[in-house]
Amino acid sequence: MGWFADAFAFLVKGGPVMIPLVGCSVVSLAVVFERYFKLKAASKDTSRLIHDTEDLVFSGRIDKAVEECESHDSSVGRVIAAGLRSIRGNLDHVERAMEEQAMRETSTLQSRLGVLDTVITIAPLLGLLGTVTGMIGSFHVISSKVGMSAPTAITGGVAEALIATATGLTIAIVTLVSYNYLTESVKRCVEDMEMRATQMTNVIADVQERRNEIKTLSA
Repeated sequence: MGWFADAFAFLVKGGPVMIPLVGCSVVSLAVVFERYFKLKAASKDTSRLIHDTEDLVFSGRIDKAVEECESHDSSVGRVIAAGLRSIRGNLDHVERAMEEQAMRETSTLQSRLGVLDTVITIAPLLGLLGTVTGMIGSFHVISSKVGMSAPTAITGGVAEALIATATGLTIAIVTLVSYNYLTESVKRCVEDMEMRATQMTNVIADVQERRNEIKTLSA
């Protein structure tokens, strides 16, 4: 536990501004880990799901196909299930149903990423605030009667300024890297939803076209 005591003592030297900075770091880490596992679950491979769903749709087992998609518990599965529920309407109904569900899924995937964006902005500003307050403290000591006779008091203010700045920048840099990674993960999930939705739309269109041909021939 010696390292923890040393780290705590180091952070205390950063002054009062370290309290909100530590809060920013805790919030950032919590959101990063929560979003990472959420996106990892949402972006699991759906190739097998699409293959099985296509077979079920071609065989006319739509209810079973919807059940299969819902049990997959993924963004793609929910989007496809929404389209299959509207399969008895025309193709436009199917596309609109999938688009609407895709918008819901995208909003869920992007949830709380704005918190990281806020931390990226505010952490360096808090570090700058700590720099200002630390330098003010140093100049206050210099201007006092005992200023030059107490060099440690002067360096204490400088240390507060540097520690606060370094902490704010570190939090912002780590959060920025994580934010960009998560944003790219969201983009990949959205692209996968769009591709799979288009793929299923083509399958449904093919099925409806075959049914229309059969009706025409039987007539």
